[in-house]
This record gives sequence, structure tokens and C-alpha cells, in this order.
Amino acid sequence: MLPKRLFIFLSFISFSFLANAQQKIIYAKVVDSKNNLPIEGVTITLLPENKTTSSDENGQFSFNENQSEEQTIVFSGIGFETKTVKAFDCKSGVTFQIDSQKSTTLNEVIVNSGGIANQYKQVSKLDIKMRGVNNSQEVLRIVPGLFIGQHQGGGKAEQIFIRGFDCDHGTDISLNVDGIPINMVSHAHGQGYADAHFIIPETIESVDFKKGSYYAEKGNFDTAGFVDFKTANAIDQNLVKLEGGMFNSGRIVGVFNLLNESQKAKQQSWYVASEYNYSDGFFENPQHFNRFNFFTKYNCKIAERSYLQLSASTLQSKWNASGQIPDRAVAQGIIGFYGALDPTEGGITSRTNLNAQILTTLKNGDFIKNQLFFSNYSFDLHTNFTFYLNDPINGDQIRQKENRNIIGYNGSFNHVHYWGTTKITTNAGINARWDFIKNAELSNTIDRFTVINPLKLGDISETNVAAFLSETFKFNEKWSLNLGLRFDQFINQYNNKLASDVTLNGIGIYNANANVISPKFSLYYHTTKNIQFYFSSGRGFHSNDTRAVVVTNGKEVLPSATGCDLGSIFKPTTNLLLHFAAWYMNLQQEFVYSGDGGIVEITGQTKRLGLDLTARYEPIPSLYIDVDVNYAHGRYANNHKGEDYIPLAPIWSATGGITYKNKNGWNGGLRYRYLSDRPAIEDYSLTAKGYLVSDAVLNYTKSNYEIGLRVNNIFNTQWKETQFATETRLKNEAVPVTEICFTPGTKLMALLSLCYYFK
Repeated sequence: MLPKRLFIFLSFISFSFLANAQQKIIYAKVVDSKNNLPIEGVTITLLPENKTTSSDENGQFSFNENQSEEQTIVFSGIGFETKTVKAFDCKSGVTFQIDSQKSTTLNEVIVNSGGIANQYKQVSKLDIKMRGVNNSQEVLRIVPGLFIGQHQGGGKAEQIFIRGFDCDHGTDISLNVDGIPINMVSHAHGQGYADAHFIIPETIESVDFKKGSYYAEKGNFDTAGFVDFKTANAIDQNLVKLEGGMFNSGRIVGVFNLLNESQKAKQQSWYVASEYNYSDGFFENPQHFNRFNFFTKYNCKIAERSYLQLSASTLQSKWNASGQIPDRAVAQGIIGFYGALDPTEGGITSRTNLNAQILTTLKNGDFIKNQLFFSNYSFDLHTNFTFYLNDPINGDQIRQKENRNIIGYNGSFNHVHYWGTTKITTNAGINARWDFIKNAELSNTIDRFTVINPLKLGDISETNVAAFLSETFKFNEKWSLNLGLRFDQFINQYNNKLASDVTLNGIGIYNANANVISPKFSLYYHTTKNIQFYFSSGRGFHSNDTRAVVVTNGKEVLPSATGCDLGSIFKPTTNLLLHFAAWYMNLQQEFVYSGDGGIVEITGQTKRLGLDLTARYEPIPSLYIDVDVNYAHGRYANNHKGEDYIPLAPIWSATGGITYKNKNGWNGGLRYRYLSDRPAIEDYSLTAKGYLVSDAVLNYTKSNYEIGLRVNNIFNTQWKETQFATETRLKNEAVPVTEICFTPGTKLMALLSLCYYFK
């Protein structure tokens, strides 16, 4: 099967180089005037033809037009002043500088013919500049339609909901930062576990997100979609921020430039950022949560057409947790709504990342990117979901523990050529990732560290090698087509060290391999200057835990996710942007290793369809309104009607807010998030209750300082942030009960902050 699939893939690659007309192509670059570093995502418009393109990651763009004195080029980008130059000043190799601006408006968002990807990037940049990212949870909430829930203290990765998927901690959504994957394969707690807490919010420059599985450069976990965080290459000014408030909560952040102005003029940048968090939390059992983060990034021009990016980060986190509690324990008065049945729950985790990228532009305008990354990660989690269900004497506390190293490479090649008047952009690449996990453990414990019953213990080696090709045909300013193909190969190995593991045939090494080809398709129609329609379709997948893969000898371990989107971007006025999308997703099979029980769960084929609505409105330049509404209808494909509900799948969700921006005085905003009731079990006999929660921010900002007040849950709503239908038994109970177990959401919580800016 492998040779045939490789033949199909290589045949598709060869097509991309058949057409390359001999035309004069003008290549140029756009950089930030402050630091001379390339700017991605700037819209470049050629007038009077009104032809548009966008700058790539290296700041480069191209046209194949004959120049004349009558033509002009307009540069526009979120956070930058619009710049107009004569086209005859533009020649291959020239660099244009544009200036950043203090204020940002919706008028800067342009509906261009570059596809839905460019629109998403513009919206995310606008949201970040207008709303800000104030804490680690808002890092993920910046994505429209994405909900998160925390159920094990602030140190554990959030549970993620998007497009009718309960993604657990990342199974059906791919998360990355600066090209480094956040998702963990074959994780001790669950497949795709994605802990993004090592990202310092103040370092985020943009968030690139796309929904669906239609993008050839994305592979594992890209079913419901992906989110790529990009940290800033340079910072405008240093800052020190102090934050403190209720529940003994405090945070200190520092971001500092390490180079002087003369070094910046040579296209260098280097800064460091660090934060420390502490909170006892709003639970009756104090969390004693603390987290330390450090991040540094260096950029320099190492050759005439090459840039080097180096970054490093480290995270250390430790916490106690109240965990999930059953409804009846609260109803019977055994504990309060914010209480704990097992106060010994908690965890310790750490992650260190090293990242190196070289971005090279060739003389003919081709763009090559090479990246190497390394991560060292440790995880030690102690939880008790069922209390005394399995062990009525000692209780059911479990320990999930691992230590892993990740080594990876990402390489891509971008080539622009023309076939007549059709612009063809070729993007081809190779991805490789190797995870080695030492002593992946699942055990029953007492008081966290006393092991009474080992369930799983072994070493995991998982390798994923992939190649992709994406061809974009821009026929004219109205029609564009993207065709993509991706090939992924997985090599799994598990060294079982536990003779009592009943899922395997004794101690020893078990191997299994699998591969998959994923086709992609997108068609864009740019009807007028401010309206674009698109249709996308494609196949994605998520891998499954190595411990499940070897049990089945590699069979049915890469279930496909096939879907389509039909949508429109519409900007009827300069101050209003609308995005509509109708979508469908068929997931072939859920075949998942359960880290909590050490067993394989098969839940069958699912089908989902839904609607997304995004609106951004600016009635006056200082007032920004954002609304995101999402609907999803999901069912198991082969279950009887009435028993085919997908547990915890979100149905209706909505987020939004009003932000008042004043760069030199009072500013702030009100935000809300709504999640409707949803089934907690297949027959909907148990309901996960919905909630509506509102937050507020008020700041007083001057040129060199800012005083702020942030209030979470301003109406002090009592709500359940995460909920599960779980069979549990309390101490001395004769019969177990299946009911809703939950982790409460935050009480009203106020935090004061002081931020000082300086050069």
C-alpha cells in the first residue's frame, strides 16, 4: 500500500512544475521601519488595476505587471499606516518600509482575493490589538467559536470545545507556536494533550486559525481545525507589570529589549520575557498554584537574503486541585459547591523548548524555510474521578506520569510562477517529529506518591514523517483555486515493562506502522471589492495513542475526518465585517486510548454539521464590538435514534464584547461567553448545564504607564465550567451512581494591575 500511495503523492508534486511561463516578475519586500524586520500579512494593492497580494513570512510579495508611471502600490496592514508609492519605484529586490501606528481600526481589514486564510489573520490581529490578551486562558479564547474549560487547577491543560467537538485537551484541534507543536502524542493523560501555558500572553503578536481540515501543511489533530500562535520578532518598548487581587492571586511580568538602536538598524532584535503566577484560587481547598515562565527570542540577518530566528522557553508549574465532584455530594451537604472530596489531587509539570529557523529568499523570489526544534517535557498528575468505585478501602486515586523528549524538523519551499495571466503559488514541504517517552506510567496511588496498583508502565517511541504539496491558482482577481495533498507515515513502538498489563502479551517490545494520504480542495470567488465566497473540502485525521495502536497491530488507528465548508466574507461598510460559514464533518471512527483507565475506547462514526457567524463592528473609531455565534448538530451515525447524541458536544455557543479604546486615558470593555445545555450521555438522560458568564476590564492608560482593573464573572454567577457523566461511589455508599460530576467555574474575582513602559 505504501508504494502506491507514494506514487500518487509524487505524481501530484510533479504537476506543480509543468507550467512556468517566461514573464518578468517583480519581487519586493516590506519591513517595519522601527526594526527593519519583515512583516507578514501586509496587503499590497496595485492601482489602477486593483490587483492585490499579501506579503509572506519573509515580508516578500510579487507582481508580474509591466510598470508605468501611472501605476501606484498601496501598502496596508493591521497596526500599520497606509503607504502609497509609485509603481515605477518598485523593482526586484527593493525593500519598502512602513510605519506602525498607535491606533488600530476596522477600516484596516481588507477583503482581498488571497483566500480565507488572509481574512482570519487580519481578524485575529485586529482582535489582539483591540481587546488585548490579559491572561493565559485568553490565549485560546481569541479564536472565534473556541471554548475552554478547566477541571484540574490552573496548571493542567484546558478542555477545548469547537465546532461540535469535545476535543478533550486537544485530540481534534492542532495547536502550535512558532512552528513547535503543542499537542502531545501518546500522552499520559490523553491523546493530543495540549498545554499552552508556556506561552507568555504579552509576547503574542498574532494568532493564525482556520477551521476544518483543508490545509495541506497541517497533519495530525487537524480535524476541527488548527491554531498557530506567533510570538513577536521584536518589541517596541520594555514593560514591567504587577497584578494582584482576590484569593491571594498575583502575577509579575517583565519584557525587555537586549539590543540598542544601532543593532536594531542592522536588522537584529533580541528580547527576554518572564512571568510568575501565584493563586490559592476560589476553591475551599487552596490550590497553592504557582507557575514560572521564561522566554527569549533573537532575530538577525545572516546573509543578504537570509534571516535567523532563535528562541528558547521554559515552564515550571505546580498546583493542588479540587477536581471533579458529583452533584449528590453537594446536594447532600457533604461538601460545598466549591469543595473537594479528595484534597490530595494536584500536579507538577514542566516544559523547555529550543527553536531555530532560517528563512531564505533566493534571487528568483523563491522562499525556503528550515526549522529544527527540541522539547523536554515532564508531567506528574494525581486525580480521583470515581472516588471509591473500584477500591472501597483506599480510594481510586490515579497517578499519570511521563518524561519525554521531542525532536522535530519542518522544511518548506515556496515558488511563485505564472501560466499566462494565472499566478501559481507552489508550497511544498517536509515535516518530521520523533517523540520518546520514558516510563509512561498509570498507577493507583494513595496520597499521590504511594503506588498500590501499577496499571501501565513502559517506554513509547512515536515517529511521524510527512510530505505535503499545496498549489494555489489565482486565475484573476475574482477566482482562485487551491489543491493540496499530504502524506503521513507513523512508526509506533511500545516497550512494555509491566507483566501484569492484561492488554498485552507480557513484557517486551511491540511495533505497529500506519500511513494516510489526505487530499485538500478550496475554491474562492471574489465577487466585488468587499465580498468573497469560498468552498473548501478535505480530509484530515488524528492519530491514536501508541499503546492502543500496538494492541490492534496498526489497524484502524488513523480514522479520517472528511468535511466541507461553504462561506462568505462580507464588508458592506468600512466599519462592519461579517463572516458566515456552513460546514459538515464526518469522523470515521473514534478509537482512543483512555489515559484515566488504561483502556481502549471505541465510540463509532460521528457526523456533525453547523453554522458559524462572526461580526466585527466599529460604530465610532474608539468603540469596537465583536460577536461570534456558533451552532453544531452532532450525532453518532450508527446508533439508534434517541441514543445517538455525542456526549458533551457543544450545540449553541456565543462570545462577544464591547471594547472602548483610548490610547491616552480611560479605556476598557465588557465581554460575555455563553454555552447552551448539551447532552452528557448518549441518550440525553443527563444534561451538562449551560452557562452565561461576563467579565469586565477598566484601564487608565498614559504613554509610560497603565493602571487596570479586571473583574471575572462580574455578576458572581454560580456555574459549572466542566461537566462529565461519571459512575462514582462515595465512601461507605453501597451502590455506585452515574450522574453529573463537575468542576465549578470562577466566582467573582477582581485583580488590580500596574504596568510601566519604558525604552
